[in-house]
Amino acid sequence: MAQKFYVTTPIYYVNDVPHIGHAYTTVAADTLARWRRLHGDDVVFLTGTDEHGLKVQQAAEKNGVSPQEWADKTSLRFAETWKMLDITNTDFIRTTEPRHRVAVQEFLQRVYDNGFIELDSYEGLYCVPCEAYYVEDDLNNGNCPDHGIPVERVKEENYFFRLSRFEQRLLDYYAEHPEAVAPESRRNEVLGFIKQGLRDFSMSRTSITWGIPLPWDENHVTYVWFDALFNYCTAVGFSADPERFAEVWPADYHLIGKDILRFHAVFWPAMLMAAGLEPPKHVFAHGFLMVGGERMSKTRLNQIAPADLVETFGSDGFRYHFLVDQHFGPDGDFSFEQMLTRYNADLANNFGNLASRVLNMAVSYCDSATPSSRENGPLAAASVHALERLETAMESLNFSSGFTAVWDFIGATNAYIEDRQPWALSKAGDAEATAAVIGDCLEALRIIAILSSPVLPRASSELWSRLGLPGSPTEARLPTDVVWGSASTVGNSLVKGAALFPRLDVPS
Repeated sequence: MAQKFYVTTPIYYVNDVPHIGHAYTTVAADTLARWRRLHGDDVVFLTGTDEHGLKVQQAAEKNGVSPQEWADKTSLRFAETWKMLDITNTDFIRTTEPRHRVAVQEFLQRVYDNGFIELDSYEGLYCVPCEAYYVEDDLNNGNCPDHGIPVERVKEENYFFRLSRFEQRLLDYYAEHPEAVAPESRRNEVLGFIKQGLRDFSMSRTSITWGIPLPWDENHVTYVWFDALFNYCTAVGFSADPERFAEVWPADYHLIGKDILRFHAVFWPAMLMAAGLEPPKHVFAHGFLMVGGERMSKTRLNQIAPADLVETFGSDGFRYHFLVDQHFGPDGDFSFEQMLTRYNADLANNFGNLASRVLNMAVSYCDSATPSSRENGPLAAASVHALERLETAMESLNFSSGFTAVWDFIGATNAYIEDRQPWALSKAGDAEATAAVIGDCLEALRIIAILSSPVLPRASSELWSRLGLPGSPTEARLPTDVVWGSASTVGNSLVKGAALFPRLDVPS
């Protein structure tokens, strides 16, 4: 029976349209999902949109529409963007869906009945974009530390989640599960925050109406984080399908940006514990994607839409840059020039050029049919090494290092061609030696197509087709199908085709 594997992105706020920061996380989650499918896992991959809260209500008012109309319009933009980037999510959740409202209210009632939600009055400093309260020590000259804008003093009677009761439970949990937050710097940040002392937080509002009412007091709507975080449970059947929920939960990976680490690694596990549910297995918080050294934001007018880059680089080129050229974990800085340089060097000159030269030689020297590869041929060891490095790197979500191993295998194959010079062997009339070299190279391409498919789904599928192979590389299974010579390809009809990655001109 296939093993369940559950990976999520954050659900994205609909007060804004998709930008490359959103795509950065989503492409990473998709690559991980595709990687686990290659291992035969039954993958559940969730993304979606967060549609309640004050800032959504304000965005709608600013645009002269209802919050629901605004949410419908913006949520569609996200869904369209993920389709453009070949994202293979199995579910797309919207927090305005009836299934989510029912699940959240059941969850809230359970936490309330367990004694972890109580009515109290509160006065504090509130940041609308964060949907969060701060104390003076958190602020930078009176401004929100994340958004750099003044906070508002708010006073209201709210229901509070007793987060303070979970300090020791969280510390004990992370001591027993050190892998639960990564990278290590983020784990240390979480532990430091907990050890400073946890404060109860307001989990309801009476000042807005755009949200899910509390089941025991409909004068209050649910604080957006209490609503939003539970999407991960709604999507896998909490309330609607308890059997499926028990099978899939807890999530294997929440992939998030570091700005929402506190909510996912402190608030969220405590909320789950309060309801008698298990915390997620892993929360991986990556850094910000900068543009010109600054974090993307509407106020800085430096946001870049994925479509603007896909138009130039294609979906695969986009995915490659943000997974391999950017390191997943620390902050990254986007540069169009760097993206263009790496596209030409890695995709056009290496991957694309290798595919073209091997297929061209095979068609010319082997009558368009695949010759047999040699058992334990000279490239067999390189293929094993590439898989081993990729497997190790993916255990820690080191996408850049992992897929660089595949490019090293591409480089080894190019070097092998230069060393053996099949064109010279053919010219000398040594058909057997020529076929042996070409057969080895075609087998290398078959393995490269499989290993690169999580990042380059379009190019790998096209290469697979040109190799005359049935189905798709996504249907392969690791490690069996990348064993050298494991597939019967002799006699397959080969196709040259156009360049997989046409070289792009560098602007003068």
